[in-house]
Amino acid sequence: MKELTKEIKKFRDERGWGENPDARSLAISVSLEASELLEHFQWITAEEAIKKDKQAIADEAADVFIYLLQFADVLGIDLIEAAQQKMEKNALKYPIHT
Repeated sequence: MKELTKEIKKFRDERGWGENPDARSLAISVSLEASELLEHFQWITAEEAIKKDKQAIADEAADVFIYLLQFADVLGIDLIEAAQQKMEKNALKYPIHT
């Protein structure tokens, strides 16, 4: 993920697209792109949406991921470590009931 983050920053910087984006702007961008992802599923079933335009859905998911990587980079968050820690918290919060 570090290499991909470097590529994203290089791509962004080469185009002059805000060389030092702040966490707030990136959080907003994550949310906006996630909303664009949701638009593909509005008023139809998931199966219909995927059949209609899976590539556009993948593109929107990639946009969310790209902004999330930039957000994590700005805040110095290791997303893999954060996800693992969150899963541990979730396991304690939501134990398996047998």
